[in-house]
Amino acid sequence: MVQLWAAAAFFLGIHLIVAGSGLRAKIVGVVGERAWLASFSVLSLAGISWLAFSFNQAVLGPNHLFWVAPEWAYHLAPLVVLVAALFAVIGVTTPNPTAVGAEALAEKPETVKGVLRITRHPFLWGVAIWALWHILVNGDKASIIFFGTFALLAMLGTFSIDDKKRKRLGEAWNDFAAKTSNLPFAAIFAGRNRLKFGELGWWRILLALIVFGGLFYAHLWLFGVSAVPGWQPY
Repeated sequence: MVQLWAAAAFFLGIHLIVAGSGLRAKIVGVVGERAWLASFSVLSLAGISWLAFSFNQAVLGPNHLFWVAPEWAYHLAPLVVLVAALFAVIGVTTPNPTAVGAEALAEKPETVKGVLRITRHPFLWGVAIWALWHILVNGDKASIIFFGTFALLAMLGTFSIDDKKRKRLGEAWNDFAAKTSNLPFAAIFAGRNRLKFGELGWWRILLALIVFGGLFYAHLWLFGVSAVPGWQPY
């Protein structure tokens, strides 16, 4: 469990303390933007790998179970994860000024469409939904640390990105932020935007369904646990 804590601290640290602070600008000033992005990508991949390995080790050792989820939570899990997949896949394939190198999109009024009407951080909210539901259905210490790391990073990341973009883009960001929201559907409920399903893109929805279907079917093979209690797909 100590190794899992260390992996979680490393993964959160490189994102929140290094990439999410003024330290990033200092590093970029020394090594350049491309070298920074390459190095950060390698560190992130290493962090995820370390987290996954440590989690697999932790669940085999002493691992306190804090609660047992109700049966309905297990059966509802596929639907919740489907929603998470839709947010994540549609989000990552939609042009978004919150993405690295896409800041210029904030100045274009036509940018705010599709999933950005729902939230300006669709991918991160997809990760958060996925992680939080896995914490609910698992209820053990290792899962709380592992999935909690992703949930915490995703939710704090939305605020960190907003802060960095606001400082970097100024009025262009303020105009974009005024038409969108961090919290899903908040701008729509507030009357600052309206939902248009046709803008989501049928191919994005189809891609999300394919990704979800693949993970749903392979869940037992990949993680040793069926996506639905008692279901043995192979």
